[in-house]
Amino acid sequence: MAMAPTVKVVLGSIAFAIFWVLAVFPSIPFLPVGRTAGSLLGAMLMVVFRVLTPDQAFAAIDLPILGLLFGTMVVSVYLERADMFKYLGKLLSWKSKGAKDLLCRISVISAISSALFTNDTSCVVLTEFILKITRQQNLPPHPFLLALASSANIGSSAAPIGNPQNLVIAVQSKIAFGSFVFGILPAMLVGVVVNILILMCMYWKLLSSAQKDEEDATAEVVADGDVISHRFSPATMSHLSSVNSPEWNSRLESVNMQSSPNMSGQVNHVETLRNRINSTENEIHSDSSSVYDSARNSSASKEITNDASSQKRDETVSSRRIESMDRSRDLSPMQFSSGDFATKWKRMLWKSCVYLVTIGMLIAFFLGLNMSWTALTAALALVVLDFKDAQPCFEKVSYSLLIFFCGMFITVDGLNKTGIPSALWDFMEPYARIDHAAGIVILALVILVLSNFASNVPTVLLLGGRVAASAAAISAADEKKAWLILAWVSTVAGNLSLLGSAANLIVCEQAHRAPHFGYNLSFWKHLKFGVPSTIIITAIGLTLIR
Repeated sequence: MAMAPTVKVVLGSIAFAIFWVLAVFPSIPFLPVGRTAGSLLGAMLMVVFRVLTPDQAFAAIDLPILGLLFGTMVVSVYLERADMFKYLGKLLSWKSKGAKDLLCRISVISAISSALFTNDTSCVVLTEFILKITRQQNLPPHPFLLALASSANIGSSAAPIGNPQNLVIAVQSKIAFGSFVFGILPAMLVGVVVNILILMCMYWKLLSSAQKDEEDATAEVVADGDVISHRFSPATMSHLSSVNSPEWNSRLESVNMQSSPNMSGQVNHVETLRNRINSTENEIHSDSSSVYDSARNSSASKEITNDASSQKRDETVSSRRIESMDRSRDLSPMQFSSGDFATKWKRMLWKSCVYLVTIGMLIAFFLGLNMSWTALTAALALVVLDFKDAQPCFEKVSYSLLIFFCGMFITVDGLNKTGIPSALWDFMEPYARIDHAAGIVILALVILVLSNFASNVPTVLLLGGRVAASAAAISAADEKKAWLILAWVSTVAGNLSLLGSAANLIVCEQAHRAPHFGYNLSFWKHLKFGVPSTIIITAIGLTLIR
């Protein structure tokens, strides 16, 4: 493609530069409007500067990608309501055997969940679970947060629905879902294992010392188990009931009803007995003698005498009260338990339907059905099965992300119209052919640098068609391989620095803002691990992609 006129090139570059600055640095002091507004601003400038016409701008928006993204987000919302991510959180701490075991679990669960539910979703829901578990077990959080973010990025590379750039590649390349998965799966599995080994090597001493501290503190943890479970366990733990609760009131009434017949005159003393429990918090004695012993003053004696004299008169009324209370005591638990049983089974049935619809969606993907309409169909099926107003669930969808994509599509298309990306690729193409090893290395380095400089989704939009066209000139198999290499490298490149992917930023922000468990994952801590991990895992994965 020939270069556009100089004015269009300059204005298009300015519009893209503004988009890039706001996308990479959303809180920049002179214009802290955020990524979404930045993408819309870049798109608007492309039209205002006449780099694109309004019709070209609308045509640049890729509706299939937006439909697939929206559908998967709705499905993720319903999976969260169905406690899927709570179960994943519980798996992290179930029969854990120490710090190294926990690190492996986090890496594996994060990778698998990211491939199925997107890496951003997994990082959002698992970060606080990890902070709770590490605090409970007295472990340093940062190796586990690094394991979460890096494994989420690596795992998401194996599926078209794993991350936004894979969605773009899947739609543009038209590679079948199954072919995409099996083409990258070996690289993903080996990459997760290598990532665990790198984390182990870098933090072996820290994890070992933390495990010794955990063993030394075992007795204290067991002794204070209730408090720790309540504070840090994902499951909700209930406290003991207070003495003024309905549970204690029912116990008092049952004690009064179970007393001997000559206690029938003491129905009026239930309040006195309750006050005695409030002051002493001791055991409730069903014995009649304990009540008489506590009432040794003269006024109590007079009250007992009066109760005895009126016993015959009130005998019928009291016995009827007791029978009525007996019947209510016998019937109420039955009624409540049957209601709870029905509610429980309705909830279980609904959750099973959510899981079945999700599995059906994945099967449809593997069968090669249109991914966008499949995801939308699954989302609407869950809305119908829920049989409620879907507004609360739709409110949880990230519409700002959808709008960001719309603006980004227009902005990137405007940059393409300037001819700058084509000129740069024409210069690089002879050195980046994938029919020899040196070309693959150069192509990977270009993708790696651009993904961290311009973000991975714009990189895919800028390079995808050009890399695929160059590879298609060699063979159809090489075209598919070029798309898969682009998916692998652009995704793993997100592990290089904290700013490399949205998943990293999500983990950082979630950890910083988590109530009671806040932790600051710094840029340099991430970079120290990210550089060697990204280079090694990218290189190994390139040899396994077919």
